[in-house]
Amino acid sequence: MRVILSIKRFNPETDSIPNFQTFMVKVEPTDRILDALMDITQNQDGSLGYRRSCAHGVCGSDAMLINGTERLACKTLFKDIGVTEGGSVRIEPLRHLSVQKDLMVDQSPFFEKFRSVKPYFVAREDAPPRGEYVQSQKERALFDEATKCINCAACYSACPVLDKNPNFIGPMAITNAARFLFDSRDKGVEARLEGLDTKDGVWPCESLFECTRVCPRDIPITKLINLTKREVRKYRKGRGELTAEEMAADKKTTEEKSKEKRA
Repeated sequence: MRVILSIKRFNPETDSIPNFQTFMVKVEPTDRILDALMDITQNQDGSLGYRRSCAHGVCGSDAMLINGTERLACKTLFKDIGVTEGGSVRIEPLRHLSVQKDLMVDQSPFFEKFRSVKPYFVAREDAPPRGEYVQSQKERALFDEATKCINCAACYSACPVLDKNPNFIGPMAITNAARFLFDSRDKGVEARLEGLDTKDGVWPCESLFECTRVCPRDIPITKLINLTKREVRKYRKGRGELTAEEMAADKKTTEEKSKEKRA
């Protein structure tokens, strides 16, 4: 069948504003969006910019907006989005990240926030000199879902909170923090609070579930974010401290009482 791909094009080095360019491609219902993009670059316009690598939904390179929804081009079949003969598909770059060229976005801010939560294993002091940590299946299950993240940025693009607060750390960073916070072998809670327990850390999340809805790996991201909030509160309470959210609430209450007195 023949379908039309309407692709948002923009090269900041040569273009003043983005524009949509249409391409007619011949595909099968079982073909992937990525197959059509590759056909365009090979046979129609080699200047089209997009990322791809494994082409099997593992690397997360080719996340983009497909008909307004964050998807992986390598996992999305034409039949999945209901495209038939003569139909069209609208393809755009991810949101909340500046465009480098066409469907390629600058992921630097995204990964900077990712690194802020120390997304790596911090061993406990009681690590055995030899051998391995013993971890039960129940303990592993606490963070198993978070290990499925492929850093594709689909959740980051879909997050409505970033529309209002561009400094919000974002769903992906919190998910990867959860992967280690709930690991019984890890001791890096305090270090990760520098990224999590701030006004732009875990607290701005409004549990709107858009991140969960678009995740190509079906990770319950919103659930993990709420569990992380609970873990941060538990940790602070155990130390007799307030979270950044609680301190902000106390400050607001104090300011309101001060205004009432002046009035």
